[in-house]
Amino acid sequence: MPTFYDRSAALVTLGCKVNQSESEALGRRLSERGLRLVPFDSSADLYVINTCTVTATADRKSRQLIRRARRHNPSSLVIVTGCYASVHRSHLHSMAQADLVVSNDSKGRLADLALEALGRATRTASGVAAPADVGAAPHGHTRAFVKAQDGCADFCAYCIVPYARGRPTSVPAQEIVSRIRSLASQGCQEVVLSGVHLGSYGADQDHSSPDLYDLRRLIVEILRDTAIPRLRLSSLEPQDISPGLFELWRDPRLCRHLHLPLQSGCNRTLARMRRRYTCQDFASLVEEARRAIPGVSITTDLIAGFPGESPEDFLESLAFIEGVRFARAHVFPYSPRPGTLAAGLPDQVPEPVKRERCARLRAVSQQSAAAFRRGFLGQTLEVLWEERAVGNRWSGLANNYLRVSAESALSLTNRITPTLITALEGEGLKGSVLA
Repeated sequence: MPTFYDRSAALVTLGCKVNQSESEALGRRLSERGLRLVPFDSSADLYVINTCTVTATADRKSRQLIRRARRHNPSSLVIVTGCYASVHRSHLHSMAQADLVVSNDSKGRLADLALEALGRATRTASGVAAPADVGAAPHGHTRAFVKAQDGCADFCAYCIVPYARGRPTSVPAQEIVSRIRSLASQGCQEVVLSGVHLGSYGADQDHSSPDLYDLRRLIVEILRDTAIPRLRLSSLEPQDISPGLFELWRDPRLCRHLHLPLQSGCNRTLARMRRRYTCQDFASLVEEARRAIPGVSITTDLIAGFPGESPEDFLESLAFIEGVRFARAHVFPYSPRPGTLAAGLPDQVPEPVKRERCARLRAVSQQSAAAFRRGFLGQTLEVLWEERAVGNRWSGLANNYLRVSAESALSLTNRITPTLITALEGEGLKGSVLA
């Protein structure tokens, strides 16, 4: 296959950290073959749009990015992949904006398909499945996403992901450990262990084998066998927290951040959603996490206006969410996904009601997030500095996922420093670098 030292490629990613991990891996592969990676708004020879279809908004953004790529350079090769490409392949073909549509089950071969198509300038695609690259270092080697798992078999009533991603599959632990070792040797300071349903890691293994892995064992081996300074988990479903898992946070390299999708604070709504826990289960889990991991940041996802959510259900949910005191919440209006159980449920909630409920959920979440941040005033946090924002202002992430800014004339890129937190600043914190 030829190299392309005179060609450029632009990648853009929507959606989850698994998508980000896969895009980073793709970017690395294209760079190794000689393509220059350029910003998406530049004119490029190749555009790759890694799409999402979890909400109607994600669908719309995916289509907009495809059209934008074509406008940037009408003669370019435009490739669309990701969950929108997997679920809405026929619609993408009818748009006539994409040269190549690559579903998730072929994403592991996307670099080869792109280079072949770029060399031939043809409009062909392949549906041959291949394992995806487990991870790549981002530009600057500050943080990297490493995919440990793909797919989901929970089939929550609102979710299209099991149809877009397929059954759960786990990347072999040895491959994950090897990739993280490589990233650490390149100077990467933090790895985000990612998965569509990360807590189900190992569920696809042959259970007759004596060498079984689950997420707990995987984390233990990463911490034991690599020198990565920080390991962060992307997201865990509440029902997947195994006994003793929180004990692993005794190792300070494991970041004090748990993303636990709640979706609703009303048991009746959770049952209609086909979630596998109750509000009481969730509250107990949060209490256990806070006991075991002092200063832990607990973030979540919330859905407003799920079919059948009555005013009383919503108020019950709102009160529960207020009591949990999340460090951050991503709030979404319910979005019907054709092919899911919820799309055909009765008592769909009107759009204006969804918007009003979203606003109230966001207001409560913003109050609890501000209160969480205030608790760190006067404390010292370890901050991984990612980039220079403006002038001598630097931006980075604390161990507990809080955004911190500080002034320094020194280059802080990719350094972890103790930082005294001095003030609230927007949705983050302001600090003073101590070393």
